[in-house]
Amino acid sequence: MFRSLYLKLVLIMTLLMISIMAVVGTFLISNVAVYHLDEFSDQMVSMFQNEEFVSRLRIAVADGADGLSKVLDAYSGNLGIDPNNRNYYILDAKSGMRLAGSDEDNEVLDLTPNILAAINGEIGDSRSITASYIDIAIPITSNINSEPEFIIYIRDLKQRQEELTTQLFTIILEALVFGLVISILLSFLLSKTMTTPIESLTHLASDIARGEFSKRIEVHSGDEIGVLTETFNDMAEKLQTTLETVENERNKLNTLFLRMTDGVCAFDRTGEMIQMNTAAAQLIGLFEANDADVSETKPSYEELFGELLPLEEALAIKPPDYFETSHTTADRSLDRSLKVIIAPFGENEREGGVMAVVHDITEQTRLENVRREFIANVSHELRTPLTNVKSYTETLLENDDIDRETQERFLDVIIRESDRMTRIVQDLLTLSRFDYGSDDLRIHRAQTAKLIERVYRAMYMDAVKHNHTMTMEFLGHLPDIYCDSDRIEQVLTNILSNAIKYTPEGGEIAIKAWTEEDNINIQIKDTGIGIPEKDLGRLFERFYRVDKARSREAGGSGLGLAIAKEIVERHGGSIALESKYGEGTTVTIVLPVRGEDANVAS
Repeated sequence: MFRSLYLKLVLIMTLLMISIMAVVGTFLISNVAVYHLDEFSDQMVSMFQNEEFVSRLRIAVADGADGLSKVLDAYSGNLGIDPNNRNYYILDAKSGMRLAGSDEDNEVLDLTPNILAAINGEIGDSRSITASYIDIAIPITSNINSEPEFIIYIRDLKQRQEELTTQLFTIILEALVFGLVISILLSFLLSKTMTTPIESLTHLASDIARGEFSKRIEVHSGDEIGVLTETFNDMAEKLQTTLETVENERNKLNTLFLRMTDGVCAFDRTGEMIQMNTAAAQLIGLFEANDADVSETKPSYEELFGELLPLEEALAIKPPDYFETSHTTADRSLDRSLKVIIAPFGENEREGGVMAVVHDITEQTRLENVRREFIANVSHELRTPLTNVKSYTETLLENDDIDRETQERFLDVIIRESDRMTRIVQDLLTLSRFDYGSDDLRIHRAQTAKLIERVYRAMYMDAVKHNHTMTMEFLGHLPDIYCDSDRIEQVLTNILSNAIKYTPEGGEIAIKAWTEEDNINIQIKDTGIGIPEKDLGRLFERFYRVDKARSREAGGSGLGLAIAKEIVERHGGSIALESKYGEGTTVTIVLPVRGEDANVAS
C-alpha cells in the first residue's frame, strides 16, 4: 500500500514537472523563432523604406550587378550581412539567375517562393517558422515606372536563432533535473503522511475480511483521515451485528432453496446467472440427478429461457403480473414437459433482475395425453360399428320389400359389428382390470408343447384360407410351464392372427419354441408386409396402428398387442418384436419356467 501510493505520487509529480517544463520550453523556443523572424522583417523593412538607400540602389542599377554590390557592401552592417549566416545576392529579374553575392561559394540558389514572387514584380517576404532559413526578395528598377532589372535577395540561415534555442534547451534541462529532485522529495514526504493512517485502515479491513470484527484503530487527528478512521470503526461494529443476522437468515433460505423440488433460477439485468438450485439444473438437463454441485454451472438467461421470452420483455413485466408457459426440454432424450414461470424482481434497476421457476409437469402431461388419446380412440372405435349397425337396421325397418337374402346379409353385418363392439369392450375391460390389478392370473401347470399345438390347430384353417404355409417346430424338449394357459393361448392367438392378416396370400408363417436357461422362448415369424422402423417403438401402445385404414378393414382394434404385453409381463416374461418393412416380422415371447410353488403377482 505504501509503496504503491508512493510510486503513484512520484510519478504524478514527475509527470507534472515534465509537463510544465515541456510547455515552458515549447513556449520559449517558439517565441525565440517568432522574435528572430520579426527582427529580420523589421530590419529589412526599415532599410528598404530608407529613401537614401533605395535612391542609391536605383542609381547603381545603371552600373549593373557590380554597382549594386558596392551599395549593398556599403550598407552591409545595417543589413546585418554576415558571410557565415546572412548574405545578399543580386539576381536577374527575369530568370532569377545569380549575378553577384556576398558569399564566396558562388552557390547556385533555388527558386524559393519569395524569389518567384520577385520575378513576378512583387516583393517576396513570406515567412515560415519551420523553414531552415529566412529570406526576402525585392525587385529593383532604375525608376518607378520601368520594369525590374534586378532582384536583391537576402537570406538568413537562422544561426543566431539555433544558438539561442540550444542555450534555452540546456537551461530547461537543468531546471527539469532540479525540479524532479524536488518533486521526488516532496512526493515522498506527502505519501508518508497519507499512507501511514491508510495502511492502518488496510490492516483493519483485512482483519474484518477474515471475520475479526473486534479490532479498532486509534484516532490521532481530526482531519478527513481521522473522520474516516472513526467512521470505519463504527462500520466494523455495525457490520459484525448485521453479518451475524444475515448469516442466520441466509442459512435458512439456502437450505430451503437447495431442497426445493421445483427449479429456481435468478438472473441479473444483464442476463448473467446469480443463483440456481440443483432441481433447476436437473430439470433443465444441465446434469444428471446424481450430480450435486451447480456452483460452476452458469448459463445465461438467453441460453436457458431466451426462446420462451426475451430478457427485455421479461424485465418489462410489471409486478404482480408474470409470464407462464409450457416447455419441452431441448434434450429430447430427457423427454420432460416443464411449466416455466418468469417474473422480474427488485425495486430498482441496479438491484433488479429476473426470476424463473420451473415445475416438472411431465407426468401430468403424459396422463392428460393418454386420457385424451384413449377417449378419442374409444369413441372412434365404437362409432364405426355403431354407425354400421344403425345404418343397416334403419334400412331394414324402412324397406319392407327387401328380399330374404339381402335381409340375412344385412343381419350378418349387424351381428359382426356387434361382435366387434363386444370384443372392443371386452379388451377394454381386460386392460382396465390389469391396470387396477383386479384380474388375477389362474396359474397352473401346463404342458408347453400341447398349449402351442392347440393354438396352431385353431389357427391352421384360417392360414389355409389365405393360402399361407404355417409350420410348427420344437427345438428340443419343452418342459412344463406354470402359467395361466388361457391367457398365454390368447397371446399366441392374437400374434398369429396378426401374422395371417398382414401376410399377403401365399406367405409363410413359422412357429418355433425352445428352452434357453430357465425360460421358454416362443417365436412367430412371418413373411408379411413388415412394419416401418419409425412405428416399431409404439406398437405396444393401446389403439396404435401402423396402417389404420387396413387395420380396421381387417377387424383389428389396436388393443391386441397391448393386452399381449400386459399378460406376458404379468407372467414375469417379455415380448419383443423385430421387423423389416416389406420383408416380414418376428415376434419373440420369453416366459420363465417356474416351480410348483411359484407365485405370480396379481
